[in-house]
Amino acid sequence: MKAYVVEDSRLARKELTDLLAEHTELNLVGDSGRADEAIEQINNLRPQLVFMDINMPGKDGFQVLEALDYSPRIIFVTAYADYAIKSFDYDTVDYLLKPISAERLQKALDKLQREPTQQADREAEPNYTDTPVDTTAQLEEKSRIFIKDGEQCHLVELAKIIRFESCGNYTQVYFDSKKAFVYRALSKIEERLPDLTFFRASRQHIVNLEFVTDIQPWVNGGYQLTLKNGEEIAVSRRHATRLKEILSL
Repeated sequence: MKAYVVEDSRLARKELTDLLAEHTELNLVGDSGRADEAIEQINNLRPQLVFMDINMPGKDGFQVLEALDYSPRIIFVTAYADYAIKSFDYDTVDYLLKPISAERLQKALDKLQREPTQQADREAEPNYTDTPVDTTAQLEEKSRIFIKDGEQCHLVELAKIIRFESCGNYTQVYFDSKKAFVYRALSKIEERLPDLTFFRASRQHIVNLEFVTDIQPWVNGGYQLTLKNGEEIAVSRRHATRLKEILSL
């Protein structure tokens, strides 16, 4: 598995890369102490796993993840416990507090190794239908989708969905004044959506453009969208060109 380290402290970065060198199952393809450099290298090298510091000069670790054009697995490495809850809005394997011991790192990697088995168990649930259902078929705006969130069930018209938000292995769906979780990755949901209506604003958000009321320039060549409900969603620079293509004559 290809791995990458983002850590602004040279000493901490060296300590972590030395620990990782003991794990032959990992191929450390790079490391960086600067956010912009890390974004460029991660997008080019496409590691499956990123060890991410949070507090860094310029962009923090969450902003680095927002700027990526895909979703690697993340092990956060930080001196602060304050961000633990927010970290699980991303594809988080574990949250390690510095200084990191070899034993604690091993537990995080063990957790990563167990995940394929857990996923296989979830996908092995029996299918009682006689005819296979095509779960990759393209949806239309008039399509209705069934969402079961815990004990709540919703039948929602696709056109009424305001946005989708990635929350690790789940996706949160916002519609009317409600929200519900779906156990499906945002990238899989994106494949079925009409792409001229539902726009991938960043690695974390897909927005229904029918609910956008205002577009303003944002940092680094991106945009900020304002929705009818007052929410503001950032469009990363990488996705800004696509937004202009969709909305321009």
